[in-house]
Amino acid sequence: MMVSLIMFLLSVASQILVVNAALSSETDKIAVLALKDKLTNGDPHALPSWNQSLHFCAWEGITCSRRHMRVSALQLQNQEWGGTLTLSLGNLTFLRLINLTNINLHGEIPREVGYLKRLQILDLGHNNLHGHIPMQMINCSSLQVLLLRFNNLTGKIPSWFGSMMQLTQLALAVNNFVGSIPPSLGNLSSLEKLSLAYNHLEGSITPTLGRLSTLKFLGLGVNNLSGQVPPSLYNLSNIQLLEFVDNQLVGTLLSNLPMAFPNLELLVCGGNRFTGTFPSSISNLSELQQFDISENDFHGPISPTIGSLRKLQIFNVGQNRFGNGRAHDLDFLFSLTNCTQLQKLAFYNNNLGGVLPDIIGNLSTNLVLLDMALNQISGRISDEIGKLINLRTLGMDENSFEGTIPDSMGKLKNLGALWLRGNKFYGNIPLVIGNLTMLSQVYLDSNKFEGFIPFTLGNCTKMEKFYAHENNLRGDIPYQTFGYQQGLVELSLYSNSFTGHIPSELGNLIHLSLLYLQENMLIGEIPMELSACSALTVLVLERNSFHGSVPSFLGSLLSLEVLDLSSNNFSSTIPHQLVNLTLLKTLNLSFNHLYGEVPVGGVFNNVTAISLVGNKNLCGGVPQLNLSACPMLPSQKKHKISLKKRVVLVIAFGGILISCVAFISIYLVKKKAKKLATTSLALQYAYVKVSYGELHQATNGFSSSNLVGTGRFGTVYRGILVHFERPVAVKVLKLQTHGASKSFMAECKALGKIKHRNLVNILTCCSSVDYKGDDFKAIVFEFMSNGSLESLLHNTIEDSESTNLSLNLMQRVNIALDVAFALDYLHNDLEEAVVHCDIKPSNVVLDDEVVAHLADFGLARLVHGVAGRSSSDNQASSSAIKGTIGYIPPEYGAGSPVSPEGDMYSYGILLLEMLTGKKPTDTMFSEGLSLPNFCNMVTLDGIAEIVDSRLLIPIDQQERRRVTQQQNMEDIIRECLVSFASIGVACSQEFPNQRMSIKDVITELHAIKQKLSC
Repeated sequence: MMVSLIMFLLSVASQILVVNAALSSETDKIAVLALKDKLTNGDPHALPSWNQSLHFCAWEGITCSRRHMRVSALQLQNQEWGGTLTLSLGNLTFLRLINLTNINLHGEIPREVGYLKRLQILDLGHNNLHGHIPMQMINCSSLQVLLLRFNNLTGKIPSWFGSMMQLTQLALAVNNFVGSIPPSLGNLSSLEKLSLAYNHLEGSITPTLGRLSTLKFLGLGVNNLSGQVPPSLYNLSNIQLLEFVDNQLVGTLLSNLPMAFPNLELLVCGGNRFTGTFPSSISNLSELQQFDISENDFHGPISPTIGSLRKLQIFNVGQNRFGNGRAHDLDFLFSLTNCTQLQKLAFYNNNLGGVLPDIIGNLSTNLVLLDMALNQISGRISDEIGKLINLRTLGMDENSFEGTIPDSMGKLKNLGALWLRGNKFYGNIPLVIGNLTMLSQVYLDSNKFEGFIPFTLGNCTKMEKFYAHENNLRGDIPYQTFGYQQGLVELSLYSNSFTGHIPSELGNLIHLSLLYLQENMLIGEIPMELSACSALTVLVLERNSFHGSVPSFLGSLLSLEVLDLSSNNFSSTIPHQLVNLTLLKTLNLSFNHLYGEVPVGGVFNNVTAISLVGNKNLCGGVPQLNLSACPMLPSQKKHKISLKKRVVLVIAFGGILISCVAFISIYLVKKKAKKLATTSLALQYAYVKVSYGELHQATNGFSSSNLVGTGRFGTVYRGILVHFERPVAVKVLKLQTHGASKSFMAECKALGKIKHRNLVNILTCCSSVDYKGDDFKAIVFEFMSNGSLESLLHNTIEDSESTNLSLNLMQRVNIALDVAFALDYLHNDLEEAVVHCDIKPSNVVLDDEVVAHLADFGLARLVHGVAGRSSSDNQASSSAIKGTIGYIPPEYGAGSPVSPEGDMYSYGILLLEMLTGKKPTDTMFSEGLSLPNFCNMVTLDGIAEIVDSRLLIPIDQQERRRVTQQQNMEDIIRECLVSFASIGVACSQEFPNQRMSIKDVITELHAIKQKLSC
């Protein structure tokens, strides 16, 4: 009887367990269906396998436990949904693994995640999550891997992370975390990887991290950390990667590095304030592959024992104070010949002296970059240089080299950039330079080269920049050399002794942007063929012996910004067509034999932009030129007499009316004079600091009614200052925000040195204290009445007075050109190139004529070295990620330095956003689909599917222009849209060297503009 009862009870219990299991399983099914709805934004076509014909454990991305048939893993990465996380996620209590990376999640992390006590791996990286990390996650005591990198999470890093003792990986990089590093992280005794880079952390590195004995990866770069590296970190004997780049760390690197980090593979600490001598003990780090201590303040000799680093691939000690300008400074090169895997060697911008040893040829044949610029190195270039057969970049500029260029350099068949400027080289430019067919950049200027330009240079068909000014070169400019380099963008031959004519073959250079031929002995007329060089922005021919007329075709070169024909023998009238050059900032026609009437309009109305002195027979023009009136022709005199008669009649019969008119005229003249005086006063007060009180009064006490925008580092108000006629924009820095002071200094430093029509004009600044005694910093700019491009593209009115402005295609092309002109100036026209680092629509502002101006230089970086250098190889820049998620070029995330090519990527995204009206962070985009590949391979027929709908209004509502019978307006617009998309895609290529150059962009955009203007 008892046995039967027991059997009965067991049977009942078993049935209860089955029922409970079934109910629990059904709970999981309901939870994942709710999750699907939120993740996919209710898209019925998403996750087609999630249907009733299959058990939910067989659905895509779901793994169930065998025993309980409960969901144990959820893996739905790399999708295109852009949804949110549902609260029902907390009902999947058997979950051990969640991988939802790269699906453009937005919203916050739900606190219900804290119910998942079995969770071991949580990967929500590469999304758009925001808000704080929920405190309830402290209950996930089994968590081993937590990956939240590449999001927009805010707040402080939770101190309760220190209680999650199972953690082996914690990746919080590329977010917006603030505060300090919690000391409690030192409790994570199992931690192997800690990544906190690219946030806004400050304070010192907590010494408790030294307790993480299992740590292999420590990434703290691109924050605002200060103080010294705590000695306790030298207890981390298992460290393989140590990265502190771009902080404010001080002190020295201790000498016991090998004893502390015997397994170290990567040491990157550039962009800090480390001092002391070279840590020679690194020669014992047998596993070291990358060593970068650039942009610090190290001094003394570079250790000659580093050759023991047999696995070394990158060695960058640029921009320090190594060496003393004497012999033996370069002895370390002897040791580096043992590093057979070395690929990049950079020791630019130091105090290294002595003669470059012949041993240079024994460096690794894997070497692709060798940069020793901006030192005090002397002597000749050894013939042994020809052994470095894989070299792509050779930087030897701004040293004291002398002698001739060895013929062995002709063996460097892969060389793309050759920088020899600013030395004492002499002799002929060798014929073997023609063997270097991959050359794209050659800088031979400011030396003592003589003789002719070798005809073999014509073999270098990939040439983009050739600088040979300030030498002793002579003879004709060889047409067979430059006439076939159709990719040439910049040609500088000034201050030599060239004779003869300008080769008409230069007209083949359709991409030519800069042409400097001044201070030579050239003769003849300017060839008509130059009219084909529509991309020309700078044409300087001063101090030669040109004669004839100033050609009228110059007025068709609409990209011209600088035209200098001074000190020649031109004898003609000034062609009126020059009025068409709306971008012209400088026109110098002085000291010729010009005569006749000076045109009115365009650049001729700006007396500060033109120079006409030394031409005795000019007349007319605007009154400010103070030229005599032009003599009247007989027909004009007759007209004047008849006019007098009419005036007499009017006086006789309408004296009162004339008196009124005269009174009004006098009033208007006085008003105009007052306006001019006010404008000059504004110029007079430029860069004069204003007080806090003046700004307080100008903005009505920083009233919310004056608020026009807010950003990461500052708030912008509209105001009226007594010294300036027009409204101004006052950017008040949020000094409590990490990086704001640094942004203030960067912006003032950048904008204080540069001036361009398409850059915001800084008027003045203020560094003071407010009425409470707190620090106060502000920058005053010109006010842009049409607000930001962001506000117009995405229908916000944050700072725009013209809320009804809708940008048509021509306006968007003009805006794209304006930004391109600004970037071309920043990257190519300055002694030190400026990399903006944050190109995006909110940093493009529009004035009342819808002219675009590039703003917000708070992240801008100077690229040290010489202008024109390819920054992709310039290790002087910080390797920090700079910019805004969605616009940051991919190489920044891999630690590459900021570069002009990085700006080009952001600019490409900007163009595609202007075209499509979609942000790069739009929820439709994920790893599988990005904004560039969304626009790639677009066709004429498919263009309507991707462009901003506001560009597809019926043609009869747009400006109609005359078109040929073979092609109607609709076809032209479609072609222009496709071309615009192609430019954006070409600029936003993944690899920097594949991106379109800014010169080519300007050329292509001009072509689109001309089509639309037909």
